Amino acid sequence: MKWIKTLVLSAFWLLVSLFAAALLSVAGAALYFSPGLPDVRQLQDFELHTPLRIFTRDGKLIGEYGEERRMPVTFDEIPEDFLQALLAAEDASFFDHRGVDPKGLARAALELVASGDIQSGGSTITMQVARNYLLTLDRTFTRKIREILLALEMETILSKEEILELYVNKIFLGHRAYGIAAAAEVYYNKPLDELSLAQKAMIAGLPKAPSSFNPLANPERSLIRRNWILYRMRELGYIDQATYEAAVQEPTTARRYVAQVEVDADYVAEMARQYAIERFGEEAYTGGYRIHTTLDSDLQPFAREALARGLIDYDTRHGWRGPEEREIPASLAEAQERTERRGLEEELDESPEIMQTARQAAQRSQTRIEGIEGDVSNWLRVLERTPGFGPLQPAIVVESQEREMRVLSREGELVTLGWDGLSWAREYRSPRARGAEPSSAAEIADTGDLVRILQRDDGSWRLSQRPDAEGSLVVMNPSNGAILALQGGFSFNASKFNRAVQAQRQSGSIFKPFVYLAALDTGLMTASSVVNDAPVVMQDGSDEVWRPVNSSGDFLGPTRLRVALARSRNLVTIRILQTLGLDNTIEYLEGFGFSPSRLPRGLSLALGSADLTPLEMTNAYAVLANGGFQVSPWFIERVTRGSDDQIISEARPAIACRDCREGQTEVEIDGQRYDVAPRVADPTAVYILRDMLRDVIESGTGRAALSLNRSDVVGKTGTTNGFRDAWFAGYNDDLVATVWVGKDDNESIAEYGGNAALPIWIDFMGSALEGRPEALPEEPEELVRARIDEQTGRRLADGQAGGITEIFHPDHLPDMEPRRIEQEIEQRSGSQGTGSYEAIF
Repeated sequence: MKWIKTLVLSAFWLLVSLFAAALLSVAGAALYFSPGLPDVRQLQDFELHTPLRIFTRDGKLIGEYGEERRMPVTFDEIPEDFLQALLAAEDASFFDHRGVDPKGLARAALELVASGDIQSGGSTITMQVARNYLLTLDRTFTRKIREILLALEMETILSKEEILELYVNKIFLGHRAYGIAAAAEVYYNKPLDELSLAQKAMIAGLPKAPSSFNPLANPERSLIRRNWILYRMRELGYIDQATYEAAVQEPTTARRYVAQVEVDADYVAEMARQYAIERFGEEAYTGGYRIHTTLDSDLQPFAREALARGLIDYDTRHGWRGPEEREIPASLAEAQERTERRGLEEELDESPEIMQTARQAAQRSQTRIEGIEGDVSNWLRVLERTPGFGPLQPAIVVESQEREMRVLSREGELVTLGWDGLSWAREYRSPRARGAEPSSAAEIADTGDLVRILQRDDGSWRLSQRPDAEGSLVVMNPSNGAILALQGGFSFNASKFNRAVQAQRQSGSIFKPFVYLAALDTGLMTASSVVNDAPVVMQDGSDEVWRPVNSSGDFLGPTRLRVALARSRNLVTIRILQTLGLDNTIEYLEGFGFSPSRLPRGLSLALGSADLTPLEMTNAYAVLANGGFQVSPWFIERVTRGSDDQIISEARPAIACRDCREGQTEVEIDGQRYDVAPRVADPTAVYILRDMLRDVIESGTGRAALSLNRSDVVGKTGTTNGFRDAWFAGYNDDLVATVWVGKDDNESIAEYGGNAALPIWIDFMGSALEGRPEALPEEPEELVRARIDEQTGRRLADGQAGGITEIFHPDHLPDMEPRRIEQEIEQRSGSQGTGSYEAIF
């Protein structure tokens, strides 16, 4: 038996050695990591955070960001059954351990070794508080050790009640809800103490995975998680069998309840958020900062709505691409049978009762809508979690019969779509091709399909879809560069990419006016100068030969600059740039905000080959609109902080001052002093260009803008190679606005700027300028008028009849048209000089 004694002693000392080694490891880890750990005592003075809020210039809310706990709760305010649900879900032994649960950690470690994944977790509530308040969220063993050490220290400094109070006010519970009180409002629109036990269990189930177990995004999975928590509460003795049975059978009742912003301007709100993060770091979300932007609360809705309407109209012209989803189960019970089980192993392994009660609750969640046969509980929840895209609302097809479609709307209403709202849905085949008109509603979509519907002005509904093309609309105040409205895409919900400031696209013909202005400003050319609109063939720097053409495919021959700009003649613009010289022109363009490094060193620059953002183009047009002053775009008017609105910073932009004397550097406006923006273009040249751009509206590619019935608006259309980009940029003295339409993948949209972009600009300007008086610039005192020969562009003498009137800078008058017959013969014949012998004889 001696060997048994030896074996026992050996085993004993082995265990002692292992235990000692473990203690030494823990002690070593504590010694190693303790110097770098944050001070746990700071949690005792933890202040409630105030979110970052973004406003229009007149104080209307456009965005809110941050971890604000609008309704923080003390420990005494936590309902007892909610606390029990939370402990059952996260840490049943919370009041027994000292911050770390060895069994839980061991179980998590074994799961990690066995499956490569942790199913049951291992962090106590105290450890989660340490992580959420004091550590980063990176998943490393080093962070886990620091988390354990902090949890142990926290338990010596804070009471269990204080730790729980910190926990329930910090945890993220989905849909921007931080803390249990905020979650109660977001999901149920009720105070925490008014929730049912099932609702409290639903919220208690969220900390593990706020997205996967979210009752809005995943109602099937959240029911399983909820009922597992209720099962645990019963097993732990928190609730009796009767309470348990009633709670697990309760249907899911979560809905989305969020505070609505006052002005929909998500793209600008995101720009302001990024600005705040760059300047204040993570404190931006918690420090009570308020950013007042330059956005106009009246103009922004006009911009958003005009862009949405224009893109929908474009999309309707190009065909139907089919439903967003197909064959969606109508009932929650049916959807639950199909749900993914991964991530629910712990809950489902506990007892088959979990799945059974969840299935029963799903069956009890059934909802019926008058006019629809059967349970549509899942359809309603799918619609609830499906975001709206601009004016387009999700709907699920209930029935497609003959030439009529009935759909279920998000509001739970049965909507009928007549054939006048369906017949447009010809199959999309390419940007230039569609299929035949459908013969029945069933060819378009069938029962269970997710589609989009759009309400028309008369209150009726039509079928629609998220547009395949995207766009942007930027509006600026030309006198100081302030952004008054900005829409960076069809819908921020659909795409966060801000095309107004991030999309670098070829600008096409809206770039041409700056080349023309360079010619006018230098005096090398005038509005009456004649340039040959004829083929150009040249090397493009590679082995290829460049043969640019006009969009119409024809050539006009000798053409005056005014006519060439109105008709957007490519070959004329190229020859202007050749005359000016590429380097000189690029240097001149820098004054309009164009970075020389972004401009191509080739004659294609004349046709708008530079990749520029809509904001950059809008800013350049602002310089044209303000008479030639270099303003820069800006959108942050002031930043304040705290309840007393302490001013942190306030904008002082440079101002275009037409009335300032030469050399004046400052101007006073409403008691504030501003720098005068530098002048980068001669005011007379800018005025002449504006007059030429009016011809684009009167007789050129922008004639549709005549529908505005205003003489103060001017602008220019633009279309790039392959119809990839469509533009219109235009202005009056008060507003400058630029519209871009294209596809993010750079595919062709198969439409000109005058077809795709100009209608959006007209829609916006029509609303923005309604009731406003016309805003025309004063004519420069030095401007002169002269009659010119329509063919040659040269001035006609007083004795020469005919011709047309043109405007000029007095230093840049064209040469005189020579008489083509002797003056004596002219006088004897009685002719006033028609310019040709054939007209006389």
